[in-house]
Order: sequence, then C-alpha cells, then structure tokens
Amino acid sequence: MAEHEDKGTGLSVGQLTALMEEHFPQLQEGSGRLEIEAAGGGGARVRMHQDVRMLRPGGTVSGPMMFKLADFGVYVAILADRGTAALQAVTTNMTMNFLSRPAPGDLIAQVKLLKIGRRLAVAEVALHVSDAPDLVAHATATYALPPPARTP
Repeated sequence: MAEHEDKGTGLSVGQLTALMEEHFPQLQEGSGRLEIEAAGGGGARVRMHQDVRMLRPGGTVSGPMMFKLADFGVYVAILADRGTAALQAVTTNMTMNFLSRPAPGDLIAQVKLLKIGRRLAVAEVALHVSDAPDLVAHATATYALPPPARTP
C-alpha cells in the first residue's frame, strides 16, 4: 500500500482515458496502443497491445516500448490518486531492470505507488507479457509533482 501524505481527488479509468486522449494524443501514434485497465487505490494496471512495430530484430519486445509503458503507468497512477492537479507531474528518474526476453504479446504494467508526498511520488512497476506470471522487467520511478495550489 502506498504511503500518502494527503488525500487527493482521484480520477476514474474513463476520466483518465479521456484526459490522456485530450492532452497526449501522440501516445496512441506509432506502435503499441495503450489502454488503462485499472487505476486507483495507490496503483494502476495498464496494457500495451501487441503490435509488430514494437518488436526489435529477433522478435523480442524492444526496451523503449517497455520503458514507455512503465512511464505511462506511473503517470496514470499519480493522476488516479491526485486528479487533474497532477497533470504537470514529470518524470525525474526511472530505472529499469530487464529480467527476461519478452515474447511477442500484450505487455502489462502493474504499478504500485510506494510514496506520494507533496512534491515527489515514488513508484515501482512490474512488467509481464499478457497474463504470464514471470516478470520481463522491473522499474522504479520518481516523479516531481507540481507545487500545491496556494489559497489566499
């Protein structure tokens, strides 16, 4: 369970999807259509649908595609927790360990917010192919959150 400094105004999967389409239409361009499957409660589950353009020579899913999915998942989890006030959140650090060669298929990222404070959010991401239990990659990420709105 994530450690929360204060309660946010989270968003539903439908609201998050609409927000991504409005503010980041480029996310669906190119390879691997992204889908938000679940969000809230200190985490998210996002999917990158299989696309031949996400494969590198040799038939494995490319590292940049896994990184894209992990980063997207953390952003979704933060928005689900904090609402539109966190739209200006940005990645400050992400480390990814590639654990095994992923076979072609949908990529799933399971995100867990480890801590979300006033200025920083820290998360971990487990990536696997479709519903296979073995991890293909593990990431940790830190996001800088926008400063809280000042009240007069």
